[in-house]
This record gives sequence, C-alpha cells and structure tokens, in this order.
Amino acid sequence: MCGIVGYIGARQAAPILLAGLEKLEYRGYDSAGICVVAPEESKLSYAKCLGKIINLRTRTRDGTALPGGNGIGHTRWATHGTPSETNSHPHLSGDGRIALVHNGIIENYQELAARLRDAGYVFRSETDSETIVHLLEDYYDGNPVAALRRAAAELRGSFALGVLFADFPGRLYALRKASPLIIGMGEGENFIASDVPALLTHTRKIIRMQEGSVAELASDGIKLWDADGCAITPNPETIDWDANSAQKDGHAHYTIKEIHEQPYALRRTISPRLRGDEIDFGFTKISEQELRDCNCIYLLGCGSAYHVGMVGKYYLEKLCRVFAIPVLASEFRYAHPVVTEKTLTIVVSQSGETADAREAMHEAQRLGSKVISIVNVKGSAIAVESDEVIYTHAGPEIGVATTKAYNVQLNALLLFALYMARVRGTAEEIYIKEEIHALQTLPEKMESFLFDVTTAQFYASVYCGGKDIYFLGRNVDYALALEGSLKLKEISYIHSEAYAAGELKHGTLALMEEGTPVVAVCTYTPLLDKMISNIVQVKARGAKVLAIVREGETGLDFVADYVWRIPASFGFTQSALTILPMQLFAYYVALQLDREIDQPRNLAKSVTVE
Repeated sequence: MCGIVGYIGARQAAPILLAGLEKLEYRGYDSAGICVVAPEESKLSYAKCLGKIINLRTRTRDGTALPGGNGIGHTRWATHGTPSETNSHPHLSGDGRIALVHNGIIENYQELAARLRDAGYVFRSETDSETIVHLLEDYYDGNPVAALRRAAAELRGSFALGVLFADFPGRLYALRKASPLIIGMGEGENFIASDVPALLTHTRKIIRMQEGSVAELASDGIKLWDADGCAITPNPETIDWDANSAQKDGHAHYTIKEIHEQPYALRRTISPRLRGDEIDFGFTKISEQELRDCNCIYLLGCGSAYHVGMVGKYYLEKLCRVFAIPVLASEFRYAHPVVTEKTLTIVVSQSGETADAREAMHEAQRLGSKVISIVNVKGSAIAVESDEVIYTHAGPEIGVATTKAYNVQLNALLLFALYMARVRGTAEEIYIKEEIHALQTLPEKMESFLFDVTTAQFYASVYCGGKDIYFLGRNVDYALALEGSLKLKEISYIHSEAYAAGELKHGTLALMEEGTPVVAVCTYTPLLDKMISNIVQVKARGAKVLAIVREGETGLDFVADYVWRIPASFGFTQSALTILPMQLFAYYVALQLDREIDQPRNLAKSVTVE
C-alpha cells in the first residue's frame, strides 16, 4: 500500500528517490523517508519525516544533504503503529549497517520480535517492518543474498523489500513475496519501485520480480534468483505508455483527467477483442466446452471491483443463464464457498496485486475452480496466476478513487458475458450483435456527455451542503448506485449510502426527512414506473430528489426536483453511461468542499495487505 523506490548509478540518488516517491503519492501515505550509502564512506545516511514529501525535501535540501549514488526511499501508510517519524521507514539495524524499506504485512512478527529481543536486539518502533531488519542483521555473515533468503524463509505474510548493506555500497538488494515490486533497467543505472510511474522519467524497460525472488542490482547489471536460489534469466518488458500518461495534462486533478479519459480507455479495452461482430479473447486454458458446462460463476473483488461484480451478475444471469454470485474477496475464503469443477471464478482487480482478491483466487483454485482475471497491469500477480486474463489496457490510473478502471472493467465483463452467451447459445444472435454494435459506439456517446460539465457543477453546488446523501436504484441501476455512493464518500467525505429502491418500505424510509438529498438512478427502463413510485414516497417525506434518466424519458419531470439526462444506449451498454454523472457529481461536490480529491484521507490506491 505504501511506495518503494530505489536507485543505483552514477547520479546522486536522493533527488531521484524524492522525485520517484512523489510519483507514488497517489498510493496513499502518512510519512516518508530515504536512505543513501556513499561508496567512498560505506556509511548509511538517512532522513525521514511525518507528513508530505515536501517536508522531506525541506529536511534534505532537495536531497543534496544526502550524497551518494545508491539509495532507497519509502512512503508509509500506517498499519502497525501510529503515523510518526519513529515508525516511518527506512528502518536500520542495531549496528546501523543495514537499512530496509518494506511494503506489506508480516503476520508472525510478534513471535520473531520476541525471539530477537531475547537475543539482545533493541526495537525502536511499533512496526512489523523493523523485525525484518533485525532478522537480517541476525542472519548476515557477509553474504547479503543468503541473509535475505534465510529471512524470507521465516517470514509469513507479504513483503516487498528494498535493502542496503553498508558493506556493499555498490549493490542494491530487493526481495518480493505477495507484494508488487519491479526493476527498472537504465543505461549505467538501475532502479526498483512499487509501480511504473516512479520510473517513467528514467526508463520504460522493466522487469517484474517473480514471487519469492531476490535481486542484486549494480549500476551496470542485475542478478536475479528464484525462491530456491536458482539463477533467473531476466525477462524485460517495455511499458507501452509514457510519462505524459501519468501527468495531469492541465487538469486540476488526476481524478477529473481520468474521468475524461474513459472513452479512450474503453476503445483500448474492446478493440483488441472484436473482429467485426466476432469476439476473441484468445483463451487457451479454458475451453468453450467448460463454459458450456459451467453452472456457477463467482465474481470476486474489493471496493469498486466488487461493485463491478454486482453489475456483472445482471449481465451473466440474463445473457448466459448461469448462477452469478458477487462476493467480497475479503470474505470469500472464510465463507466455505461451494466450488466444483463446473464453477468458474472471475477476479476483478485494477492493480492485479490486491491482497484479498489474490488470496480469494487461490482458495477458488484450491477448490477446483478455473479462474479468469480482469486486470489492468500486465504481468501482475493475479494476471500471472489466473488461468486466463482479460487485460483492460486502461493505462495508468493515479486517482485513488477509481473511475476509468471501473468503467473498462464493466465493459470487459460485458464483452465476456456476450462471448459466453454465444458459446452457450443462451442469447439470440441478433441481440448479441446489437450489444456489440452499441459497445462500439459507446466512446462517442461518452465523449458527448463529458464535453459539457456545467450541469454536474450546478448539481454539485445544490447538494454539496448535505450531511447524508442517499442513492436509490433498481436492478442494474442499484448496482451502479452502489458505486456512485462509494465515489461520493471516498472523495467528498460526505456520508452516503445506496439502497435498492424496493427496500425503502423495509426500513430506509425512516431516514427520510425534510431536505434529505436523494440521487435516484432511473435508467433501467423496465422498472421506471416502480422507480417513479419510490421517488414519490421519498418526496412525501421531504426528500430533495435528483433523478438520472436516459434521454427521451419524460416520466420524471413532474416528480423529481431535478432531472439529469444522459445519452441512451442499447441494453447493458447503458451502464457505462449511467456511471458518468455519478462520477462527475462526486468530483464536483468534493471540489466545492476543497477536499484532497486524488489522495483522500486514510485511503491507499493499491491495497496489498489483508
């Protein structure tokens, strides 16, 4: 959840580390630190502080106070111990000769710490991470790789490590288990980082570290070993987007930039899979016969990815006539799920590293299910470990509250549902072709809606004073309302809940009073009359209703206080358009309230711990 950077080369490391950490600010953090080793001194120098990286820049005079060409940096998101300088990284060994930064959680740190304390090691912080550096010191006998491998064998949990040994000033070490870490390959210099944006100003050639692997970086080369100690031949890949893709491009925030990028991202998601009216995912490990035999699909995800599964349930059950069960990934493996060889599991994760989703996927596989993942990041853990992967090709998403990643996941799942329906023969061919044609015209409709944001700004100004805002919807609109509500609470900090409109009479009406803000999502035409009745019910209790409706619908004009019309589209492709006003509404409400939109409090972009 935090960010790691590392550099070794001829340039001064500290300024590069600081700039790299700034590129990872979107991941969420509460403190930051860097450590550098100067080859001529073989001495570790470090600085860390609470709060933003600008504070660390001030403390280190933009890095000039820590000379040396080999270093590591870290942004911390507190898990063990409160946000403080003492708990921030890097952590140093008792003799000051080893420095470490860590992303992840060590599950058995208490028993290890007790053993190390008995051996005389003094702990200065409240963190699980400090246990690792003392364990390394205990095992270090002059061979850094051996110490790293011995420590890794004892650690339970998830860890990505960047490590410096003062005895080896010309080497930077890295270790990865269940937490993302990549290596950047430069000319006469090399890097490590938690994510690609930290490296793009220096290189687009990267190596994704394998599970359990150890790396030794020098300025002129890289050595890799697997979990068994066998040498690995590096397998570099070239990132197909550049540094400009991770910039704001004149927008006030990444979030609004990424909302406007959705039409382009959607084209990248659907185009590689369509050949006219034919859908081709290139699956090799899941056969068409297995799709025909499938009798249950689990949809696993966390947060917005779970909401994708909620929408996907409607896609799959209607089109494919198969039980589709969305389950929170954090709950799945503890719920004794019923899984057989005829079960299919679909895992949704933007980063492909989400810890809960990955562990849930492993449980499904252990029980005999085949797994398809829908992810954005090539070579990520979930992508590599699933049977088949559908890459969304959305490009980088920097805003913590997902927008474009959510939308392309929706449409990747819809495209899969159409493909599966064709394989199973459960939907008429003419209907499938209509959905495909509608998918192909979606980007233009999205662009036309996003062109003018003044309506969104107006409704945000009307509703930004609300203490509680409720979202209502039926069928797929309810599933979309869940995401609209989450977006609002994530970035505006206004309490918001989404309810199935048919449940109003079963408790929710008790919350309605004079002036209560309600957003009614009314784009599912078969249930429009029932939604009108629900709006009348909340209006009778004093609610102030904003209705989101398709162009051409007139039934809401004399019922709701405000009617926000969006382009109409065929069938389930409407979902991609319905979510847009809710994203814009959340953004402009948060803007009115002067919130930290791209980096909401207490949240991290990539959740790599359970």
